[in-house]
Amino acid sequence: MVGDFTPSPAPRRSRWRAWRSASLRFSLAYGMLFALSSVLFMSFMWWGTIGFLDRQVETAINADARALAERWVMGGLPTLALTIEDRLEQNLDDDAIYLVVDPQGNYLTGNVSAWPGRVQYTDRWYTLPDTRAGLRGMAELHGYRLPGTAQTHTAGQLDSGYRLLVGRDVRSRGVLRHLLTDSLLWAWLMVSLLAVSGAVLVHGIFRRMVKTVARTTSAIAHGDLSRRMPLVGNGDEMDQVAEAINEMLDRIVRLMDGVRQVSNSIAHDLRTPIARARTQLEDAALHATSAEELRGAIDRAVGNLDNVTAVFEALLRIAQIEAGARRSAFMTFDLVPVLLDVADLYEAVADERDIALALDLPAHLSFYGDRSLVQQAVANMLDNAIKFSPPGGTVYLRAQIRELSPGRTSGPTGEGMLDLSVSDEGIGMSEADMARATERFFRAEKARHTPGAGLGLAMVRAIVQLHGGRMHLSAHNPGLTVSISLPVAACALSAGEEDFPPDQHISGMTQTSPFSHQHDMNSSVE
Repeated sequence: MVGDFTPSPAPRRSRWRAWRSASLRFSLAYGMLFALSSVLFMSFMWWGTIGFLDRQVETAINADARALAERWVMGGLPTLALTIEDRLEQNLDDDAIYLVVDPQGNYLTGNVSAWPGRVQYTDRWYTLPDTRAGLRGMAELHGYRLPGTAQTHTAGQLDSGYRLLVGRDVRSRGVLRHLLTDSLLWAWLMVSLLAVSGAVLVHGIFRRMVKTVARTTSAIAHGDLSRRMPLVGNGDEMDQVAEAINEMLDRIVRLMDGVRQVSNSIAHDLRTPIARARTQLEDAALHATSAEELRGAIDRAVGNLDNVTAVFEALLRIAQIEAGARRSAFMTFDLVPVLLDVADLYEAVADERDIALALDLPAHLSFYGDRSLVQQAVANMLDNAIKFSPPGGTVYLRAQIRELSPGRTSGPTGEGMLDLSVSDEGIGMSEADMARATERFFRAEKARHTPGAGLGLAMVRAIVQLHGGRMHLSAHNPGLTVSISLPVAACALSAGEEDFPPDQHISGMTQTSPFSHQHDMNSSVE
């Protein structure tokens, strides 16, 4: 039919979405809790105040009744009647109620004309309407049986049959109760309004914080990596959350930049050897005239491809080390023979370039870690130092246990610190280059034309971090010093003290410990 349409359910969905809001639920829970706690608190105040007034009236009536009973026992009805008249005369508030009747219920004395018919028991309290001086109110009443007098006690009669009615006009208490009730109701209404206002405020703060996080993360998800959480500056929890999120975002940006840089570096550094291998093979296929020329071209291409494979193997090794997969190979060993083996290996390379290799090592260095990885790190450091040292220069390899205090090399729990450094007299690095030297594929401008892929110091850093140590680069003037600090476990220090007695210091270049047995060092990664 023309004009018929189905109403859109969007408003209902939007209402349900509003109820699913976490900030709304949180603020409503806060408001309800605040209002409920105020109701409980004011109810406690109301019941405590009214109960105190009731107990005060009942205590006064009971004390008054005991005193009148004593007067009855001492002097009988005349004394009791005189006492009641005196009390009525002294009752300025005109709220006291007294009545004494005989066993037949006849009026004897008091300010009430007849015994109330509803007061039938002497162990209960009664609240009855009361009309006095033309004003209608309420009275709290209690009936008592008067004991026998001295004469009746002699005759063995304990109950005289006379009854005493004592009460108080509680009209003022009723007025106070209504006043207190009205005051508490108004106070509860004000507290409820404050609770609603607080809930709205909390809802706004919570929603603003969540929206800020949502806007920031949404902008980053859409590619704007420069967005950060705003800081108020007062150091509260909101600022702490914002600082944590900003730190996480900075870390993500650095990692993404590192991945992008590594990808670009891989593409740039591997394109040349792959293109060279392809060109060599293509040229040999087109122009080679003998099997020797083909074999030579293939060998050169395989060498270029081996360099590519070595780069990928180095990347995989760095990733494996950073993941901590090599901790299972940790053991206690003497580090000095390992350093001597590496120095002996690179001595021949240094001699070819007319470079001196100077050692400054103790006789023994007990260490707990991965032997082959530490060997790899030292080899990379020496390889870089020799590569960038000029002819006639000197490369220094130093290692020692640091003194944490004069005469002490171990801390309170037995741990120590090993300092190992390699210094050269080469071209060195600028401060900016030293800050980035441990990045993968980073090449300083001065080293652009030097063979290598820029992974040597990155692997050293990964090995040092695996052992819980730190790496530092500093100027040697001229040259560069690469220093690493590795923690030495208490078990390694104790093993060194027990297994290796104090011995002479090793300095200069030694020819001992030839590099003849198998190591897991392979070759250094440049």
